[in-house]
Amino acid sequence: MHQTLNAAPTSPVVSLKNVHKSFGPLKVLDGVSFEVDRGEVLVLIGRSGSGKSTALRCIDRFEKIDSGEIVVCDHRVSDPKLDLRALRQDVGIVFQSYNLFPHLTIEENITLAPCSVKGISKAQAKEQARQVLAQVGLEDKLHQYPEQLSGGQQQRAAIARSLAMQPKVMLFDEVTSALDPELTGEVLKVIEALAADGMTMVMVTHEMGFARGIANRVVFMHRGKVHETGPAAILTSPATPELAQFVGTGL
Repeated sequence: MHQTLNAAPTSPVVSLKNVHKSFGPLKVLDGVSFEVDRGEVLVLIGRSGSGKSTALRCIDRFEKIDSGEIVVCDHRVSDPKLDLRALRQDVGIVFQSYNLFPHLTIEENITLAPCSVKGISKAQAKEQARQVLAQVGLEDKLHQYPEQLSGGQQQRAAIARSLAMQPKVMLFDEVTSALDPELTGEVLKVIEALAADGMTMVMVTHEMGFARGIANRVVFMHRGKVHETGPAAILTSPATPELAQFVGTGL
């Protein structure tokens, strides 16, 4: 009985098949394939320039791929006729830089997209803003401006802004790399809570300890390829010398 209830959503939420991407002569993604199931946390790791952030940006069509196929929440991302607005409603992305509008309050930053993209009422959007800010521990910052918040608070507000769109998948691109350790901890706690709630997530991070604790699966990228993949345990017992060297350096 349980099987029939869950029969529909068994296909992966995110699927990359043989994805290639170059910037001019530089090959950044060289036949990358991986899948993410519903409720799974997939962590992408690798040296700078290994292609992990580019792979993440291709999932949300911030970058167009040269060949291969990407399907996210049943949207064929590689299709030239893709409805970008529909894709962005299903996929939230949080970058290293918070990208909050400085001239808008935190509430206004969060209500902007739900009102303009989803067409929900101002009152409903405000209530939603309150809820998502409570979720990231910032309910009291509703009427403040980004410059009045610490870096960690701004990053949590950026996460709340993505959550307000009620996405099916969240993408995180090195969201703690600009923060000091204390602020990093507060942002990672929010992400842990989302994982506990069953949010499907793809994360690029250099925080190996965090990756070990949160990842259902780890994808180690090396020179534009998926070099090694497996459960978080591969971080403590890597199968390839490249991953052993990477985790050994603590990068």
